[in-house]
Amino acid sequence: MDTYQRPRAAILDQRLSEPRRFLQVVAGPRQVGKTTLVQQVIESRKEPTFFHSADEPTLQDASWIRTHWETARVQTKVQGSAAILVLDEIQKIPDWAGTVKQLWDEDTRGRVPLRVVILGSAPLLVARGLTESLAGRFEILHLPHWSPGEMRKAFGWPVAKSIFFGGYPGAAPLAADETRWARYIRDSLIETTLARDLLLLSRIDKPALLRRLFELGCHYSGQILPYTKMLGQLADAGNTTTLAHYLDLLAGAGMMTDLQKYSAETVRVRASSPKLQVLNTALTGALGEKTFAEAKKDVVLWGRLVESAVGAHLANLAASDFCKLFYWRQENFEVDFVVQRGKKITAIEVKSPGPEKSFRDTLSGMARFSKLYPKAKCLLVGGDGIALDDFLTQPTELFLGSS
Repeated sequence: MDTYQRPRAAILDQRLSEPRRFLQVVAGPRQVGKTTLVQQVIESRKEPTFFHSADEPTLQDASWIRTHWETARVQTKVQGSAAILVLDEIQKIPDWAGTVKQLWDEDTRGRVPLRVVILGSAPLLVARGLTESLAGRFEILHLPHWSPGEMRKAFGWPVAKSIFFGGYPGAAPLAADETRWARYIRDSLIETTLARDLLLLSRIDKPALLRRLFELGCHYSGQILPYTKMLGQLADAGNTTTLAHYLDLLAGAGMMTDLQKYSAETVRVRASSPKLQVLNTALTGALGEKTFAEAKKDVVLWGRLVESAVGAHLANLAASDFCKLFYWRQENFEVDFVVQRGKKITAIEVKSPGPEKSFRDTLSGMARFSKLYPKAKCLLVGGDGIALDDFLTQPTELFLGSS
């Protein structure tokens, strides 16, 4: 098994070795290696395993789940020992959670030692089905987008390459041909998510608006963008409620999130203008007009990409419940990111190339934040602070400490 898969695979393998207690849910965005990881785990185990995917041309329904579940159930009874059933892309089946709940509860009452692993591409959709029907019956192994450290271990990429090409392992071999790589990201990842996955997730009255909002978010990733400014740049934008809903959908699909302003007052946090942040910088690179070499020479653009890469790294940690992530602004003072782990607060400023934000502005923002929150830890990433490569590739606990 590849070394960069081992930590997550070890968690799943350990859970499958324990007495049957919970459904195992492996959730995450498209193309982060969910299927590969699970296949590697079950291939290393001795139990009979059954792997089925609902991502097939024919429309699947609840009977598809029942048929495969019963086959694995019978095999378990025949062998007189546990078996493992894996159901991939299960969120594409209507009322999948209700069907799984019924079958799981039947096995629980009958003491059938069948272990079940569920995989899903859209975290928000999977979470909705789980929380509505399967409360108390599951635990989640969340797979975020790959970090620059993981891309380095797997493909030998320097951090600068990950800043532009992002963290999609399946697209990595295409990076040598940038035109082909960008086409793959746009057609196989962006288009599939916008035109298919999100339509399964929720009713979307204005799909063109959703697409334009996504493109706007990629362009402004790492920047604060008030809803009023979004409305001004999006024709037929409707209202702020619609935009907030579409941003939630994009976050649920693992594409983009909107960071809120940090404040000790929860009401103020929720009412703030969002800071848009892609969860994989490949999305920005694929929609941009410049090549990797051209982007590195453009000091202003590269500075934005660096800050966005740090934000994506932290946002993926937040999606894995490692921390909570915010930004902070007061008058003309600003801090790029605020990380909350338990009661510990860390303010992070990114010193990237480019004239947009001077070192003096950086220090003044941190100074004002420290005055308001004297117990907070302050970190500078880049410049004379923590080396960018170290921050993006080393364990984050080294810099933020334990919760």
